Amino acid sequence: MRLLVALAPVLAFAAFAVAAAARAEAPRFVDVSERAPPKEGRGHSMAAVAVDIDRDGDLDLVVAMEFGANRLLLNDGSGRFTDASDRLPRAARDSEDLDVVDLDGDGDLDIAVANEDDLKPELYLNDGRGQFRDASERLRVRVKANALLVRDLDGDGRLDLFFGGDKVSALLMGRGRGRFADESFARLPERYGANQDVAAGDLDGDGDLDLVLANEDANQIYLNDGNGRFALAPAAALPRAARPEESRDAELFDVDADGDLDLFFANVRLWNPNAVAQSRLLLNDGKGVFADATAQWLPAREESVVSATPVDLDGDGRRDLLLGTLAVEPGRIGPGPVRALRNTGAAFEDVTAQWLPKDLVAAGFDIVPADFDGDGVLDLFVASRGGPDRLLRGTPR
Repeated sequence: MRLLVALAPVLAFAAFAVAAAARAEAPRFVDVSERAPPKEGRGHSMAAVAVDIDRDGDLDLVVAMEFGANRLLLNDGSGRFTDASDRLPRAARDSEDLDVVDLDGDGDLDIAVANEDDLKPELYLNDGRGQFRDASERLRVRVKANALLVRDLDGDGRLDLFFGGDKVSALLMGRGRGRFADESFARLPERYGANQDVAAGDLDGDGDLDLVLANEDANQIYLNDGNGRFALAPAAALPRAARPEESRDAELFDVDADGDLDLFFANVRLWNPNAVAQSRLLLNDGKGVFADATAQWLPAREESVVSATPVDLDGDGRRDLLLGTLAVEPGRIGPGPVRALRNTGAAFEDVTAQWLPKDLVAAGFDIVPADFDGDGVLDLFVASRGGPDRLLRGTPR
């Protein structure tokens, strides 16, 4: 559901892309969940990041846990994981999102966490040996946050933190060495939504990072003035759906290969009985004005989609989509199918049966593609709320 700025996963993904392009084949995935330790207690996996925490050349996993202590899973290099969560602060909070990046400029990877009901974001600083201490007192803000974005939003070379909140969001500007200043009121619009996810990209071609907010009420675009100050985009920039939207995820990527960023909203019907559960695809005109292309590009399916991951799974240069869904019935919300949609260049076609294990079901609030076993083929980690996480090994077809 976020853009990683940590170097290791970027390099790993680039290596995979080269290998996949040479094969131009779709991987199939087999369930190897026994290679990852099970969750304990009542924690629910909400988001995950694949990154080399211990500097041994493979990709580990950091997992945000709702109502439980966050998890660190260390990879042995073959795609088998052990639980090293005791390296993290052990407070059990309502963690919803996280990112892993060097926040204090000392050359190792730190962790920032968005918390919802606790109203207090967290900051874990790395001691250089993969042990983390709680430095959350540096984030002097209270925000009911479901989403976190870590990017340099004002172009000063320092990372900033955007916490997407329920009605009130927060923007903490980086001051260097892991210090941040709350400048929310000076830099953000006064109108907020009930935010669930945020994505960043240059929507209007002016060279700076704009923000897209996936909200439970009405989605929003924040346009950057180039200095990290944001204004709401005109209403015409983002077409409304015919019925209310409850959006859980926003993803920016070039769907139609025209050189600009298009927009996918993962939609659910959870709290608003009138909401449309059909996810939406909006195409960018290159100037930050979007047109609804859902009918032309997406399968017509009303299904509660809680996460979307754009990734080129078949090596054809186009980003496909992995979707995590929920099964929503009267009085019950449970895990749903994990789906795969192939980008043909003109539409997304459902290839779940061809690409994923049969009957793969999870409350997939995040799906992380990474080469965990070093064989040059992407694997998948599915962070599942309320059920076991799933680990899938990719094999060339």
